[in-house]
Amino acid sequence: MNIGRFNIGIHPINWVGEDVFEHGDHYTADDVLSQISELGLAGVEMSRKFPTDPSLLTPLLEKYRLQLVSQWKSVLFSDPEYREKELASYREHAIFLKKMGCKVISTAEIGGSLHWDPRRTPNEKQVNPLDTRGWVSLAHGLNEAGEICKALGMKLVYHHHGGTVVEKANEIDRLMDLTDPELVYLLFDTGHAYYGGNDPLTLLKKHINRVGYVHLKDIRINVLKQARLEGWDFVTCIRNGVFTVPGDGGLEFEEIFRTLIDHDYSGWAMIEGEQDPAINDPFKLAQSAMGYITKLIY
Repeated sequence: MNIGRFNIGIHPINWVGEDVFEHGDHYTADDVLSQISELGLAGVEMSRKFPTDPSLLTPLLEKYRLQLVSQWKSVLFSDPEYREKELASYREHAIFLKKMGCKVISTAEIGGSLHWDPRRTPNEKQVNPLDTRGWVSLAHGLNEAGEICKALGMKLVYHHHGGTVVEKANEIDRLMDLTDPELVYLLFDTGHAYYGGNDPLTLLKKHINRVGYVHLKDIRINVLKQARLEGWDFVTCIRNGVFTVPGDGGLEFEEIFRTLIDHDYSGWAMIEGEQDPAINDPFKLAQSAMGYITKLIY
């Protein structure tokens, strides 16, 4: 599915949860890939259900005529003591994705995050913001990882993300200001933008020249309002269905697509709707999202 110069793909997270493992855990890789192929989409991200050996993953994707587009990579660059080990891990990850024909690496800092920072304890309730030292270390690590990507003909695309230290407008701005625009690009995510208190269109227009990858995710705004009132953390929000696919929530997408088209965006835009597939059928939701996008653009 093409819009302007860019391609629409889909993330397997619509079928198999990456943050809530009970969501869709019964699905196999073949289950997911066969449904994506039936939708007529050509691009897919990595799933925890997919084999990690290229010799097994490549023929599986070829069977369903699908291209692997990217895979999430958590990093802990904000702590200088972790950075060299993290960069070595990042290089291995980049080499794997290069073998799979990927052009971008979805990258997010987990230092300070409530759910993913290995230094946090289970009884903590808030994201720990970075201090100046942490920001400098994060930027330095991202620039170095970006050099790894550039040498491989790839791009590091930074995923601003709910429940992490880079989700609010000032945090995204600071990351963009501190990093090299030739090495660190932005993964613009509509749903995480709104979740983080941003206006998605304003955020996109501000950083359009850094956008190297897009996630198309909608928000059930009434669920998010309840989450704020009751103090839900990020994973609880997912369990309660705060995210959905474009056209099924409260966000407006027409001007977002127009902005991408007007600026000749030529990468991938992936449909996402991270939620419980037992409640919301992922195939039917994907079909509805594709129909919604088609009506907006054509």
